[in-house]
Amino acid sequence: IIKCYVEMVNDKFLPKGENNFGTGTNLLFEIVFDPFIINNAFKEEYIISEKENLKKIINAKKDNKDRYAYERCIEEMYKSKTYGLYKYGFIEDIEKISNKSLYQNYLDLISCAKIDIFISGDIEDHKIVDNIYNNTIIDKLEQRKDKHVINSIENVDAQVEPKKIEEKLEVTQGKLVIGTDVVFNEEDAKYKISLYNVILGESATSKLFQNVREKEGLAYTTRSNYVRQKANIYIRCGIEIKNYEKTIEVIKKQLQEIKNGNFTNEEIQNAKEYIISSIRNVKEEQDTQISYYFGQEIANEFTTLEEYEEKINNITKEDIKKVANKVRINTIYFLKN
Repeated sequence: IIKCYVEMVNDKFLPKGENNFGTGTNLLFEIVFDPFIINNAFKEEYIISEKENLKKIINAKKDNKDRYAYERCIEEMYKSKTYGLYKYGFIEDIEKISNKSLYQNYLDLISCAKIDIFISGDIEDHKIVDNIYNNTIIDKLEQRKDKHVINSIENVDAQVEPKKIEEKLEVTQGKLVIGTDVVFNEEDAKYKISLYNVILGESATSKLFQNVREKEGLAYTTRSNYVRQKANIYIRCGIEIKNYEKTIEVIKKQLQEIKNGNFTNEEIQNAKEYIISSIRNVKEEQDTQISYYFGQEIANEFTTLEEYEEKINNITKEDIKKVANKVRINTIYFLKN
């Protein structure tokens, strides 16, 4: 997913007759759909400059150890899959890219990619029609049957025992990441998995935070996050390296506790309030609102924020137990010195 966007001052706050909306959207469309080309290729000077920028990003991958460990766990889980590839690529591949080959890749992208245009703001309808629907650059785009696939748990190879990966770097704190698969296909599965994830580790009232960090004192940081497009939950901890085995033991205990139904109505209510608060905050930021609706578009469904809230409120303890019993550990990754 490539996101190109422009923010601009609303025309209502500018001198009468200004069309800042039109100027801004035209500029964005020109950059994205009508880039600067010399002899059917991007300008060589720009390519050289951006290659150096990309090399710096890739080389800095290890600077943020927490992020690095998380990405490495994903790479190991999806080792033979496209999703396992690092999004910025690899240094050794950069030199193979020429200004001509990159332009051909760009043309392929523009001709077949799914394109969505989102507009947020206090904008009169006629301006949207005049500046978007009647834009000459947009008119040049051909109709397409877009090719995009939202992959699921089926892309992860089934295995009996979790993979265990250990890697050494100069770190003062161990980084533990446990990647799990959630093989759960019931109606409204993603809402139920979201609530399970908050109870497990996303919030300060979660099982992981209260037990791994607060009670046992094993982690400086601990949390979990749910990647709904891939049906994965990742458990992440920053720990003393000597606490590796004990931390895994306590984490597994929390997973089992939820499977057994050992969580309270108060924990469920806290988790619901946590999610509902985030749902209501979607309306507060234009970019967050666009991201929400874009996610709906990609998933080929449409759930209003009110419906989302209702679905969360309707989840029962039994639903959460069912999710818990479909969670399996796929990969345990540990970064140490």
